Amino acid sequence: MRLWLPLAAGTAVLVVACSTDRSSPTAPTALTPPGDALSSELAGGQRDNGNAHVMLTRVGLPRGFARHKKPGSGTGISYHGGPIIYTQNVAAVYWSSSTIYNGGPAPGTKGAGSADGSLVGFFLRSLGGSPYYNINTTYFDGTGAHVQNGISYTQFWADNTNPGSAPSDAQIQAQVIAGFTSGNLAFDANTLYLVFTGAGVNLGGGFGTRYCAYHGHFIWNGNDVKYAAEPHDYDFPTACAALNGSPNGDFAADAEVNTVAHETEETNTDEDLNAWFDQVGNENADKCAWQFGTTFPAPNGATANQSIGGRSWLIQMNWVNALNSSGGPIGCRQQWP
Repeated sequence: MRLWLPLAAGTAVLVVACSTDRSSPTAPTALTPPGDALSSELAGGQRDNGNAHVMLTRVGLPRGFARHKKPGSGTGISYHGGPIIYTQNVAAVYWSSSTIYNGGPAPGTKGAGSADGSLVGFFLRSLGGSPYYNINTTYFDGTGAHVQNGISYTQFWADNTNPGSAPSDAQIQAQVIAGFTSGNLAFDANTLYLVFTGAGVNLGGGFGTRYCAYHGHFIWNGNDVKYAAEPHDYDFPTACAALNGSPNGDFAADAEVNTVAHETEETNTDEDLNAWFDQVGNENADKCAWQFGTTFPAPNGATANQSIGGRSWLIQMNWVNALNSSGGPIGCRQQWP
């Protein structure tokens, strides 16, 4: 479901590029719920104006939100002409003066994704090539070229600064830009920059009550930067985690990988918010939000539904962009085919 952070990309770049003080967060801006004007805009297939697309909480789904029968013709989701990322890279930005996830990078370090010892890092390295992520290969662009089942966790940067208690979206973008300008991050057009913040940091605008994460894009030096805000979801376990036990014995990281999967899938198929979504603005992962399908007990007894990289996970399903034998949408699946 599309909710909007009312901050145009061009404006945001001007603001963040001129800001030199990243230690004094501005007050968070409230998110605006979707309405008739937004639905009309999406139906017209218009490009976004630099707004972000949020993942709703488990308790924040609109009343009457139909999980399995979303509007949309054919497969239940439509292509609106925008670009997709064929083979996606991901980079992690850990924004905290202390280590956010167990085994994760120490503040003040940077490196290849292979050096990230956290459970989140392991998940990012394992996601590509999995039967689960293969669902995204059912999406394609106007030429018929499909998304590839490949993700590379290329780089991380653990910035040894404090984001404050409520960093704004402009400051999230500024943090990514700070990585570029300092040389701690390399820009790549096919990379999603995941900005993680630690416990007690509330991004505002309804984090924990309306949304759990979001993705978007902005322009920096003429480059289209894809980013996602990944706040500490286990701060709100009822709203932003669906754990019955922790499959890997790390509640915070196990909760986070579900929203990481959500934002990564959506960026892959709707990087500029003008490619794949249905008639009410749901992207592929939205259409299966907080739905997990068949579950099984992990080795430690916790509830899981996926085996990826030799570990057990609880990760929401994703929407398959294909028809079933009856000519209707296949819908939410745990893997493909």
